[in-house]
Amino acid sequence: MISSDNVRPPAPAVPGRMLELLTERSAADPALFETTGRAVVFSSLEDLAARIDDPDLDVEPSDVLVLQNAGPLGAGVPEAGYLPIPGKLARSGVRDMVRISDARMSGTAYGTIVLHVTPEAALGGPLALVRTGDPIRLSVASGTLDLLVSDEELEARRADLPAPAPAPATGYRRLFHEHVLGADRGCDLDFCVPPAGD
Repeated sequence: MISSDNVRPPAPAVPGRMLELLTERSAADPALFETTGRAVVFSSLEDLAARIDDPDLDVEPSDVLVLQNAGPLGAGVPEAGYLPIPGKLARSGVRDMVRISDARMSGTAYGTIVLHVTPEAALGGPLALVRTGDPIRLSVASGTLDLLVSDEELEARRADLPAPAPAPATGYRRLFHEHVLGADRGCDLDFCVPPAGD
């Protein structure tokens, strides 16, 4: 029997200070903690693999790399959040850039990376609305990550989003599709979470 004493509630380890805590223990470049950059969007893991090292990729060191559809429903939440620095920038000495995704990453990876964005892009979450060229502002001091696009434009984009993929017909993949929770709730299956108060 699993004791509820061994399971922590879904609360931050240090309430209200998570981004600050990360800056104290990070291998990220502190110069990127207060920055605004142009989004370079990869719509999937396949798109990332196909284009990240393309010498014609329109990308600068000040840009923000965005990976969509790598969350629980989009891709099974792989350890893909450590987006590589584009080849042409890495060869010129760039070692860190702001990177944002709904994926996760290994504890041995490092950098200025925002992970587990939720709701995920596959569900129409905020990352689904980002387009290449959009300005994105990261402020660790204020604990904010802002897509600097008008509300009207975001609503138009939301109206154009494709319908979510249908659930597989049978088996574990259907079960996963219908019951997996977002990264903010641990990517658990909803029926495995004890009711409140238990």
